[in-house]
Amino acid sequence: MALRSCLDERPAPVVADTSVVINLHATGDGEAILGALPNRCVIVEDVSRELEAGRRTGRGDAGALGVLIEQQLVEHAQLGDVGISRFADLVGGAAADTLDDGEAATIACAMERSAIALIDDRKAIRLCAERFPHLAVGCTLDVLAQQHVQAAFGHRLVDAVFNALDRGRMRVPERYGPSRSSGRAWTGR
Repeated sequence: MALRSCLDERPAPVVADTSVVINLHATGDGEAILGALPNRCVIVEDVSRELEAGRRTGRGDAGALGVLIEQQLVEHAQLGDVGISRFADLVGGAAADTLDDGEAATIACAMERSAIALIDDRKAIRLCAERFPHLAVGCTLDVLAQQHVQAAFGHRLVDAVFNALDRGRMRVPERYGPSRSSGRAWTGR
């Protein structure tokens, strides 16, 4: 059974959160995956900073991002006035209704650019659904399930998905996992 991605019908750029970059690096084929993805991929400085902080604990995700930027598979974006205002709304307030800087900046940038926010965090996805119902939101698995990525990888995609689950601790949204009635769901985080 082929997976369906929310990116299949949307040529808009994607703005990737920290967890998405980590998961793509964990696949071992992040460059090839983004090379096959027809959507332009953007990240914000807050995501770069979060990945840089991981260097202190021995994580190589910041270096992998540097390669993706060098190869022009990912581009950096700065928030404009509208994005900064949205960012402030998402990081301020009650803890139940706020996000970390990377997720907030990713969502704000996606809104500002009419792009698709790629986020894996349940709370961020919930807040988007509640506060920004018109914002297109996807996740790492949407990138991996995108039809061009599937066509380029064929059966090798199974290994990439396994690596993202195992090494990256990728979370699988319920819409991709077992049904609610089974009482099980794949979640890495």
